[in-house]
Amino acid sequence: MIFRLFILMVGFSLAVAGGVSLIAFLNLITAGHGFINYLIFVSGRTEFFLFLIGLALIWGSIYLPSFNSKSKK
Repeated sequence: MIFRLFILMVGFSLAVAGGVSLIAFLNLITAGHGFINYLIFVSGRTEFFLFLIGLALIWGSIYLPSFNSKSKK
């Protein structure tokens, strides 16, 4: 239980750090670049991968079943 909560918090932190940066990079669109150029630029950035890893950790901590050594009767 505590481990899953820890993974959830780490995933949330990574997703927030990556997501804030991705939102900040949206200023490229107003600078004259198109949305396709934005996606190409963002897809190679570390922040994008932090965001994806954070989402995967959040999803995993919530939806994957826990494997306790204690059997329920």
